[in-house]
Amino acid sequence: MIRRAAAEDVAGIARIYDEIHTEEEAGRTTTGWIRGIYPTSRTAEDAVQAGEMFVQEAEGRIVAAARINQEQDPAYAQAVWQTDAPPERVMVLHTLVVSPAAKGRGYGSSFVRFYEQYARERGCPFLRMDTNVRNTAARALYKRLGYREGSVIPCTFNGLEGVRLLCLEKTLEQ
Repeated sequence: MIRRAAAEDVAGIARIYDEIHTEEEAGRTTTGWIRGIYPTSRTAEDAVQAGEMFVQEAEGRIVAAARINQEQDPAYAQAVWQTDAPPERVMVLHTLVVSPAAKGRGYGSSFVRFYEQYARERGCPFLRMDTNVRNTAARALYKRLGYREGSVIPCTFNGLEGVRLLCLEKTLEQ
């Protein structure tokens, strides 16, 4: 089940961030994130307070989370998008995370499908997201789900220096 997150979900979301940071530090995954910089429990708190954080539960536990809104990162202005979409018709997926303990069970795919339906219901057929160019797992997932890789933008992203931000997009059939 995927639902809008509540304040009591922040700890579960932050737990997933910590699990991913631990995997990164051990060299078992590559997200380009750094513990204490991004993402943090404050990342989750801000998204929950804005009403933009969603969580996926399985067996009574949060297994995935992401922020969904229409806010395009300032770096997106440098991207060359395949579709020149009006901002009010663009929906953006931010910081999709799946617990490493739940990896390989389809939670990432089902969350992206939820995001697409959420956007469709709000009249936003133009979907955008980003990932660090080093995050090969995310890139493979998004490619499998029909997202087109576009521009790579060198930037400082959420406090992380030297990021090569890969912009992705997809247009839903209307």
